[in-house]
Amino acid sequence: MAKVITAAEAAALINDNDVIGAATFGAAGVPESIMKAIEKRFLETGHPKDLTYIHAAGSGDFSPHVSRGEDCLMHEGLMTKWVASHVGCSKKTQKYLSEGDKIAGWNLPLGTILQIFKEQARGVNFCLSKIGLDTYVDPRKDGGKVTKLAFESDEQLVEYVPDFQGEEWLCYKGWPLTVGFMRGTYADEDGNISIEKEAYNLEMLTVAQAVRACGGKVFVEVERIVNTGTINPKSVKVPGLYVDYIVVMDEKDIPNKVVTVGGMYNPSVTGECRVPLGNTGSRPLPFDGIKVIARRAAMEFRSGMKGNLGLGMPQNVGNIMEEEGVSHDITLISESGSIGGVPAVGSDFGAHYNIIASCDQGDHFNLFDGEGLDCAGFGLSEVDPTGSMNTNLLNGTLLGVGGFMNIISTARKSVILGTFTAAGIKTAVEDGMLVIKQEGKFKKFVNECIQTSFSAPMAVKSGKEIIYVTERAVFKAVEGGLELIEIAPGVDLQKDILDQMEFAPIIPEGGPKLMPAEIFQENWGGLSALMDAKEAK
Repeated sequence: MAKVITAAEAAALINDNDVIGAATFGAAGVPESIMKAIEKRFLETGHPKDLTYIHAAGSGDFSPHVSRGEDCLMHEGLMTKWVASHVGCSKKTQKYLSEGDKIAGWNLPLGTILQIFKEQARGVNFCLSKIGLDTYVDPRKDGGKVTKLAFESDEQLVEYVPDFQGEEWLCYKGWPLTVGFMRGTYADEDGNISIEKEAYNLEMLTVAQAVRACGGKVFVEVERIVNTGTINPKSVKVPGLYVDYIVVMDEKDIPNKVVTVGGMYNPSVTGECRVPLGNTGSRPLPFDGIKVIARRAAMEFRSGMKGNLGLGMPQNVGNIMEEEGVSHDITLISESGSIGGVPAVGSDFGAHYNIIASCDQGDHFNLFDGEGLDCAGFGLSEVDPTGSMNTNLLNGTLLGVGGFMNIISTARKSVILGTFTAAGIKTAVEDGMLVIKQEGKFKKFVNECIQTSFSAPMAVKSGKEIIYVTERAVFKAVEGGLELIEIAPGVDLQKDILDQMEFAPIIPEGGPKLMPAEIFQENWGGLSALMDAKEAK
């Protein structure tokens, strides 16, 4: 039976060199009182030290000033190894990793880390995957290493397998998990855990099983202890037989608990209630080049699709769909496990208003890796002549690949959207034409990416459709490179497009077509007909 202890007592049970596996998504799922207690103990005693911290998604709330989530563990000597998919939400950790000489860091695909946890749960310490081939994760390149200390280490977490049953694979190695961290809402007297007030299911059970299979101990933080029998058996997220220790949050900390990436408790994203769509926070976009991008990207979706929209610019596509009244014509799916309803934006990324279903994040990635996703939208960062991209390491800052690598590698169609240049670009739409008021300082279409997060040639070879949408041009990845298929009305091909690229794209015979004129009108209203005319098969 699980033992109820204080946060300080939990911290005292963490040993030097422990390997912590955590079930988090941003700051959601983080057992913050335990992690703060570990920080306090280390600052007072120098122990525990040399910890390894492993999580699939993020473990922070984007705050640049307050140490939350994994940032609590970012003290020299406290954490010395880091393995995760995303770090953009943990600013102190991001700084440590970018400096390179304080911690050994590996940045691996979100879904693949989840797959490793699953294999560890059944006693297998590795998994085979095609995700990551021909990217920085491939050991023929960087092997997922992202810091100087990792590169100097002999430790290899990824192995290239050139021929297994006639195909090439990557073999990802697991870790000897000694501690599991997670958070629920209630625990009963037998240690059964529920998550009523959490926005995501996450991979709690998988991590608990993996830790137990490795001989480790599982710690769960909850709001309250309730009587045995209080929790509906089908609402138990982690059975008590997997839980060793329970820490009850201080009452005063409950209102400040983060239940999404960085947002506070909201019953409309936990599935406890439904709200009118006008109350979801979605607002019409200003009529400018950004809106044009979102409209043109939305045209790639069709009725009946299962779709995914990434963080940042792609979320604007959801705004357009709601504005055009087609939100219910496709099923939007987030990597967090959220299915249906309206995806939330910003710090609530991954949560959905009026959610239809929510499943374990690890099970959810079975859909992605199994090529069950029809169309996905991603932000446009750095693109090379082949259409390959760097989304991970920008201007010397590590963001983390997140679920991007899994989803773009397997979605039947990917739409990559963003401004043509970066830093300071200003555009307007006047009289049905695009006007570039101020060009961005940096080119996005470059001769060589600093790092490869996505291999376009591999995607094209496997039959995937890759479209790149900007305010002034639309490209398509084809065999042999990047083809310019559309340009905006009012745009000069040479001055506004070719001169703003470091390489020459493929230009089809007869030149590129014009982007649809109607999306350059303030009032559109044409998305529904387009989606219905191109219903998913």
